[in-house]
Amino acid sequence: MLLELKNIFKWVTVGGTRTFILKDVNLKVNEGDFISVMGPSGSGKSSLLNVIGMLDDFDEGEYHFLHESVHKMKEKQRSALYKQYIGFVFQAYHLIDELTVYENIETPLIYQDIKSSERKAMVADMLDRFQIVGKKDLFPTQLSGGQQQLVGIARALIGKPRLILADEPTGNLNSKQGEEIMELFKQLNKEGVTIIQVTHSEKNAEYGSRIIHLLDGRVEKDGL
Repeated sequence: MLLELKNIFKWVTVGGTRTFILKDVNLKVNEGDFISVMGPSGSGKSSLLNVIGMLDDFDEGEYHFLHESVHKMKEKQRSALYKQYIGFVFQAYHLIDELTVYENIETPLIYQDIKSSERKAMVADMLDRFQIVGKKDLFPTQLSGGQQQLVGIARALIGKPRLILADEPTGNLNSKQGEEIMELFKQLNKEGVTIIQVTHSEKNAEYGSRIIHLLDGRVEKDGL
């Protein structure tokens, strides 16, 4: 098993009242799963993704990732774990404006202490795969939304993560680009990469082998 969430609660307290963002979430994810998370706005989908991606804390419960107890880890250990194993694709890109396309894609490899010559080859491969070679010296602000999204996905994939977390991965793409990205995810999944995507699109959700419905922070339905 890749990861397991046990009785996860996350809440905010406002004026002495607890509002639950995640409520008693239990989830087991095996290597090679392709999971689509659906649910109305405010149901906790992005929060769930951020908890799995170790970007957000939770208030109660246990989280095991590759048999490591994430809930007992210090920030630094968690950060090392997700940099090694997890690739994130955000709807809002999260590209670094001061870095070129090339440098943005290269960033995860620097964290992984990969040699410069090897990094060059890996970035070149990604630029080629996403047909953005001609854009490598541009800055994110010089790109269209769709191109920024492609750069974000290339950056997420370059470190060869075991788990890809995607938050509305095709949100800013036209339908042809969106389809290409979903096909790419399908291919990566065939190669053994585990994928968890949050999506509003029934069509994109169908790419997953398992659909989870969230409602008010709870897992309402898990299509195991």
